[in-house]
Amino acid sequence: MKYAIIGCGRIATNHITAALNNELEIIALCDVLPKKIEDIIAKNDIRDDNIKKYTDYKKMISENDIELISIATESGIHAEIALYCIDNGINVIIEKPMAMSMEDANEIIKRSEINNVKVSACHQNRFNVAVQELRKAIEENRFGKLSHGSIHVRWNRNEGYYKQAPWRGTWAQDGGCLMNQCIHGIDLLRWMFGDEVEEVYGSTRQHFHDYLEAEDIGMAVVKFKNGAIATIEGTTNVYPSNLEETLYVFGENGTVKIGGKSTNNIDVWSFKDETAEDINNKELAEETSNIYGNGHTLLFKDMMEAINEDRKPYVDAVAGKNALEIILAIYKSQKEGKPVKLPLNKFSSIDMKGEF
Repeated sequence: MKYAIIGCGRIATNHITAALNNELEIIALCDVLPKKIEDIIAKNDIRDDNIKKYTDYKKMISENDIELISIATESGIHAEIALYCIDNGINVIIEKPMAMSMEDANEIIKRSEINNVKVSACHQNRFNVAVQELRKAIEENRFGKLSHGSIHVRWNRNEGYYKQAPWRGTWAQDGGCLMNQCIHGIDLLRWMFGDEVEEVYGSTRQHFHDYLEAEDIGMAVVKFKNGAIATIEGTTNVYPSNLEETLYVFGENGTVKIGGKSTNNIDVWSFKDETAEDINNKELAEETSNIYGNGHTLLFKDMMEAINEDRKPYVDAVAGKNALEIILAIYKSQKEGKPVKLPLNKFSSIDMKGEF
């Protein structure tokens, strides 16, 4: 399967590694800065004899027969590039967030269906071993009635991180800690609690990063249509380094805590109907080399299979929209000072300009 990537920055290495692990044929790389293309080739020890290099993604698409493209640029242009790929009949994996507005997210879903192309939102933590075990327990109804849950993303990002790329922390191109760092955890929380959300009440602040436009801490209460409630805590203010990304699920017959730096370990696994398999899960810990985890390779594998089998990807565009919707609802709640009912049809990160 012929593959290309648009955007060769920090996260692109995970995409390239996943492409190589799945034996995709890398035919083209694109970045507005040619040095980034050379850096990613060197970092991944890629033989680039037959790889074409571009600074213009539209030129790359017009000159090549590409079956699958990764979009790993700054967040603010994800949707624009995705829509161009979709309109040209190319399947896409879009780094999170899928878009920065509800209108763009809805348009990606609509046009992918019209053009019959596959879109996968890059929420790779769904493939974490611990997360998959939790999902299996949810689907087998082992919790019984769900009571409540929470996601805590307690990380650190310093000024050096933001200076690496000037688009970070801006409303137009990135958003704050909820949109950039916490979206994976928010995706998992919504997914585990049945996706259907009734109302979101959120509050955000900018405490220690006054050189940014956006928030460095966000809190929210989420009411689900199935009656469960959940809390969200996301921040980049933890001293002195990343502490944890932890997901809790509480039900009438079970309690699970997924912990680690990026929801990669099982810290608590307790069910009324305990099985032999549960003993192993009580000590499950997945080794990861970085906070991005190991999920990219499996997400790419699933996307390739979805294309070949003409089915929806495991993490489709609707999943990408759902995670985005909660974050934009928190932003809107902060702006208006009141709870926000879902569905949220119109709102964008840009609507938050001047908030702090």
